[in-house]
Amino acid sequence: MYSQISPHRATRIDLPGRYGPVAALRATPVGTDLGATALLVPGFTGSKEDFAPLVNPLSDSGLEVVAIDLPGQYESAGPVAESDYRPSVLGEALAELVAKLAAEGRRVLLLGHSFGGLVARGAVFAGAPIAGLTLMSSGPGELPVGERRIALDHAEVIMREQGVEAAQRLAEQRSMLSPNWQALPERLRVLLRERFLHSAPQSLLGMGAAIRLEPDLVAKLARTLRTAQVPCLVVCGEADDAWSPAGQRDMAERLDADFAVLAGAAHSPNTETPEALLTTLLPTWRAWLTS
Repeated sequence: MYSQISPHRATRIDLPGRYGPVAALRATPVGTDLGATALLVPGFTGSKEDFAPLVNPLSDSGLEVVAIDLPGQYESAGPVAESDYRPSVLGEALAELVAKLAAEGRRVLLLGHSFGGLVARGAVFAGAPIAGLTLMSSGPGELPVGERRIALDHAEVIMREQGVEAAQRLAEQRSMLSPNWQALPERLRVLLRERFLHSAPQSLLGMGAAIRLEPDLVAKLARTLRTAQVPCLVVCGEADDAWSPAGQRDMAERLDADFAVLAGAAHSPNTETPEALLTTLLPTWRAWLTS
């Protein structure tokens, strides 16, 4: 079973960031160094550990791997104001990190998952010097109406009235009704619990609001990528319950981007079907690096 506790050889490090240390997992290339870094950005309530199953295979392919916590998430320092967790503002901070990696002489392949895709888009608007953009299980704008959005609406009320711990307890109580949750190793359940509780309250509230307010900026992104001559890939699971596969296909067409749907995956192919995800990522990224 793949998960956030899958074994890997990355080292836990801190990178300098706009708001303080950015917590990251970093793995060096094995064998032939392609001279590129895969910078992996998690979604709302996620963390760098979401990419644990990808670390070794990407490293084995000759890529440096850097997976981060977004500012305010889990072990990363973040801003104080909720409004600073909008994708445009976080995107500026991410662009600064990309520039630092690029200054080391490496081409940066930027991948954003879910809300992280909106932040990665913000980094592109902020001028991040990237060699390619991958939007995974992300969308053109705000999270559509559905169970996930309803849960966010409810969680915001609980957090504001009773605090983060109350919201976490409620979420866990709901999760316990699922056989999938009950089957998780206790170590994984502890990690999921701790990273939520250790995230800054303003980050949870700010990102939660931002993901429900983000406008459709696909046309602007298409123009920006075209001007910078940066290739793009959109990839999602066939059962994605956040942004629909059909909606993501339409986004890819509007971006003139490659598009892939992964069988057996829902909203998190990185932990659900990492082998299938890598089968899409690696050939695409190699083509970008050699074109």
